[in-house]
Amino acid sequence: MNPHAQYPTSLAAMWRSVYSNRSLVRQLIGREIAGRYRGSVLGIAWSFFQPLLMLAVYTFVFSMVLQTTWRGEVGDGKVNFAIILFSGLIVYGLFAECINRAPTLILSNVNLVKRVVFPLEVLPVVMLGVAIFNLIVGLLILFGAILLFGLDFHGSSLYLPLVLSPLLLMTLGLSLLLAAAGVYLRDLGHVVVVVTTILLFLSPVFYSISAVPEKIRFVIYLNPLTFIIEQVRAVLIWGRTPDWLWLTVYGGCSLLVAWLGFSLFQWTRKGFSDVL
Repeated sequence: MNPHAQYPTSLAAMWRSVYSNRSLVRQLIGREIAGRYRGSVLGIAWSFFQPLLMLAVYTFVFSMVLQTTWRGEVGDGKVNFAIILFSGLIVYGLFAECINRAPTLILSNVNLVKRVVFPLEVLPVVMLGVAIFNLIVGLLILFGAILLFGLDFHGSSLYLPLVLSPLLLMTLGLSLLLAAAGVYLRDLGHVVVVVTTILLFLSPVFYSISAVPEKIRFVIYLNPLTFIIEQVRAVLIWGRTPDWLWLTVYGGCSLLVAWLGFSLFQWTRKGFSDVL
C-alpha cells in the first residue's frame, strides 16, 4: 500500500470503485458463501435449512408454549406472531451480521492490505453482499410461510426493495467506519457485539411498539432499526404503503452515514499496513 497515495472520499468515488470492481465483488461473495459451508454434508443448503428451522422453532414456541399474540395489530394469532417476529429478525440479522464482523474485517484480511493494487474499500461491500444473500433466503422462507399458513400476500410487498435500500446504505456506511476504526481499536469488536445485542432488545422484534409505555417509546424510535422493521412489516404483513416522508428522511441520513464511513475509511487506510 502506498503511504503517499491520496484516496478519493466522495460517494461518487465509492460507487465507481464498486462498479469497476463488480466482477471481483461477485467472485468474493460467491467464494465466501461457498466457503462457509464447505465440507458440510448439506453444503450451501444449510443457508436455507437454518432459517427454516428457526422459523419452525419460533412457531412452536410462540404458538404452542407461550401462546403469544401480537398486541395492537391486525391479524392477531399465534402463527402470525411467529411470522411477524421472523420478519423483524431477518432485518436485524442483516444489520448485526455486518456490524459485528466489521471491526475485524481488515484484521482478518492482512494479506490483502499488503497488496498495493487491491481495492480494500470493496471488502465491506462483499460482507454486505453475503448478508443480503442470507436476507433473500430468509425472505423466501417468510413468503413461503405466509402462503403456507394462508395469510394474505399483499401487492405492497413490491415496495420491499425501496424500504430496505436505506438500511443497506446505512449498514454499508457503518461497516466502513467500524472496519477502519477496528484496525486501530482492537477492543472495538467486543463493544460492538454488546451494542448490537442491546439494539436487538430495543427494537420491535419481539414486541409491538404499542406495547411499550409512551413515556419511554422515544428510546425505541431512536434505534435505527426500528423504522425499517416497522416498514418491512407494513408492506409485507399489514398491506400498507411505506411512509414516504420518513423513508426519504431515513434515506438522506443513510447517505450521510455512508459518506462519513467511506471518508473515514479512505482517510485512515494509508496507516493500515503500518499498524498491521
